[in-house]
Amino acid sequence: MPRSGSAARKLPKRPASALAERWTTVDGVDVFYRESATPVDTPTMMHVHGFGLSGRYLLPTAELLRDEFHTLVPDLPGFGRSARPPKPLDVPGLAHAAARFLDDRGVETATLVGNSMGCPVICEFAYHYPERIDRAILVSPAGGRHNQPLQRAMQQLARDGLREPPALVSVATPDYLRFGVPSTVRMFRALTRYPSLDRLLALRIPTLVVLGSRDPLMPGPERVREIAQKTDNHVLVVVIEGAAHAINFSNPGELANVIRLFMADKPIVDDPQSPGDAHSYEIHRGTLHPPSSAA
Repeated sequence: MPRSGSAARKLPKRPASALAERWTTVDGVDVFYRESATPVDTPTMMHVHGFGLSGRYLLPTAELLRDEFHTLVPDLPGFGRSARPPKPLDVPGLAHAAARFLDDRGVETATLVGNSMGCPVICEFAYHYPERIDRAILVSPAGGRHNQPLQRAMQQLARDGLREPPALVSVATPDYLRFGVPSTVRMFRALTRYPSLDRLLALRIPTLVVLGSRDPLMPGPERVREIAQKTDNHVLVVVIEGAAHAINFSNPGELANVIRLFMADKPIVDDPQSPGDAHSYEIHRGTLHPPSSAA
């Protein structure tokens, strides 16, 4: 992976989606990102990737939402095609980098959509920049005690790999190889020190949590619902039956449908445009969220 300040800004040979592929510089570090052609006065939605990965696996869902939101999908510093910063970033460092990336794009506020490790990054972003986040969408929010120690997390990832679409392998493998073993160990240690649950319960914005019923990295829906009930917040918990961990890649139609309904404060119903085994349903709706009977 190129170091900070690298002049080697190569774009992929073939675009991975309908989003434009671009480079910028954040704090002296080359950052690769993808962006929709939607007018900049459209509400911004930024997609935040997971552990060891780039934003590429988030593109199936991001692409479906590109006409409705000014869509940004960065590779955070140290991940994917982006350069490594001089000092490896922990969760707070990644949250600050995300804020400065939005500064670079001239974005004041945004809805943030995260998968896996991207969810703690969003929670930390909301902790430091509450005035800059409109809504939080936490898809498969891993990184807590359920994923510790590292050996257990690796076993969970191995089981999840057997449940994901085979096409994910060709997307994720180059990202993991770029990230490397030392970075994996360092980032895992940073996640174990991060107060994920405290930050989640401290959120004071409309928050959507999306779980896959076949995700081995997440506790069961009952445990998630128990946690959600500890805060009087705009927390809406939705299960996509049949999905595993990388929902943004494996079930983009169902997830995009849930996101649209959440953003419009409408009841969660299954997406008739995404037929198959997967279907979506609510398991918890916070008291401050509009009632499910809302039009």
